[in-house]
Amino acid sequence: MSPALEALMQGEGTYPGKGVMLEPFVHQVGGHSCVLRFGEQTICKPLIPREHQFYKSLPTEMRKFTPQYKGVVSVSFEEDEEGNLCLVAYPLHSEAGDLENKDPSSDCEPKTKMLKWSNKKQTPLLVDNDNYSKERARHSRKEDKLVSYSREESQPHQPEVLYLTLEESSMSPQIKHNPWSLKCHQQHLQRMRDNAKHRNQYKFILLENLTWRYQVPCVLDLKMGTRQHGDDASEEKKANQIRKCQQSTSASIGVRLCGMQVYQSDSGQLMFMNKYHGRKLALAGFKEALYQFFHDGRRLRRELLSPVLRRLKEMKAALEACESYRFYSSSLLIIYDGDPPRGKPRPRGGEEGEDEPSDEEEQSDEDEEGAWCSGPSSSSGAGSSRDGSNPEVDVRMIDFAHTTCRHYGEDSVVHEGQDSGFIFGLQNLISIISQLEDHSTD
Repeated sequence: MSPALEALMQGEGTYPGKGVMLEPFVHQVGGHSCVLRFGEQTICKPLIPREHQFYKSLPTEMRKFTPQYKGVVSVSFEEDEEGNLCLVAYPLHSEAGDLENKDPSSDCEPKTKMLKWSNKKQTPLLVDNDNYSKERARHSRKEDKLVSYSREESQPHQPEVLYLTLEESSMSPQIKHNPWSLKCHQQHLQRMRDNAKHRNQYKFILLENLTWRYQVPCVLDLKMGTRQHGDDASEEKKANQIRKCQQSTSASIGVRLCGMQVYQSDSGQLMFMNKYHGRKLALAGFKEALYQFFHDGRRLRRELLSPVLRRLKEMKAALEACESYRFYSSSLLIIYDGDPPRGKPRPRGGEEGEDEPSDEEEQSDEDEEGAWCSGPSSSSGAGSSRDGSNPEVDVRMIDFAHTTCRHYGEDSVVHEGQDSGFIFGLQNLISIISQLEDHSTD
């Protein structure tokens, strides 16, 4: 065992048997696959072969617009000494095919966990109060996948816009789970419990935690493109995705709101919006939501608009040069600090409230996390790079479970030219934020 790996195993996040106990990632604002926190600068999510292939074969010109890929770990569903349900990550020793999560549409299969949200393993989970467990007992997993699309629209949901008050005296430690993150964890943990006797080992990919250097991360998740279904989608899923696009701003401007959390300094509250609210927005409502995202309750954060626009234009140019790629159902994340430093050290991670580390400490963190990782050792994202280009804002593409390209070989459909739907959405987003910037200077 390397010294770095040994040090990692002796840390707070370790689990008996050379594993790292995974924690909920509190800043997940959209998507349906559960995201977990592996370390301060690293998150993990269920491995989907197509997404994994994308990260491994990523063109050099696209690397600064995506999270840094750090490798793969094996994850097991376990109980701790107190009976709490948890997921534990281990170094990957086996490349056996049965570890792969084969079906791209099944990234919400039992692969994730919730950590210490209940003290006893028998405590009932609150999964939308819709008799979820009973439904699971009555249907096979295949049937459950088919009905999930229609059930999503009819089941009761949490409020679509929520507010959470933070304690001003010690802000970072008081950051609580985004309600969407809680929803995803509850559903995934229930499915894992239902399926634990059949399977208990999964591959997860390790990715850069884009929020780690922000004290209070404000996160906007935008679903990009005029088409969301992949080439391998069933007819039912295809029809469902087409309907969602037609009934939202996806069809008209190629982008829709998929999730948001923003800090309002005047009230000391975090505001959350989920994807159901985003689907209902017409163009005027979408523009208003963007305004709210860049507004801190006292003023419009106009200093963020120019760097965001610069990143979007750079991304658009890079995508225009990408031949054959289609980023179906991918999202765009915009992140900034809702409570930027004012002449004091910046706490890291948005969760711990620690002081900025020394160079030696920071390098040690990277070495420990990198012990299991196969990716490059430094981030190439301009938005959060250490070269000082613009550390206060970040713009990245995420979620590539349905991405395709002619280089993938086995795909039955090969597309030519640019991803015009994604580029169309980027152009409209650039125009809307430009209008916001022009208005802010009036």
